[in-house]
Amino acid sequence: MKLLQERILRDGNVKNGNVLKVDSFLNHQMDIGLFNEIGKEFKKIFGDLNINKILTIEASGIGIACITAQYFNVPVVFAKKAQSINIDEAVYSTKIESFTHRKAYDAIVSKKFLNANDKILIIDDFLANGCALAGLIDLARSAGASVEGIGIVIEKGFQSGGKMIRSMGVRLESLVIVDSMNAEDGSIVFRS
Repeated sequence: MKLLQERILRDGNVKNGNVLKVDSFLNHQMDIGLFNEIGKEFKKIFGDLNINKILTIEASGIGIACITAQYFNVPVVFAKKAQSINIDEAVYSTKIESFTHRKAYDAIVSKKFLNANDKILIIDDFLANGCALAGLIDLARSAGASVEGIGIVIEKGFQSGGKMIRSMGVRLESLVIVDSMNAEDGSIVFRS
């Protein structure tokens, strides 16, 4: 997605530790016009599938998932990273290790929002090591739901997540794949 590549090159910032900071338009301040184009692109990619629900994880995936969901006319369910008093006690739960936050946590979804009739499209902002996606796949499969596809905005192709998720036999499509980046000179190389 050329528009996204251009935005990453213009406003993204490469930090030490393989961190690509895109908080000015993707995962802190959100550019809704860009999100709209991302949602349209995911609809083009996955529009042939019979999706009836979009699944993501809090927090950065929610905005993208919501904009995408309007093109599929389906609800969004997001996995929460903490149990709260307003969540039913009957939940699907999985452990996830966050690359960004460098900690493990339980991700949960109420059992009333995922079931065996669901044909799921998972949407998320980043794919690095694949732990969050593996957790979302686990949650969906625990419910008996079918994961029809996964849409990622930015995949770090030099990290292991993409290979791991694809080896699980799930259709994974990333709008942009970063093959390398350098914190010293700020360079980013995209997969063609």
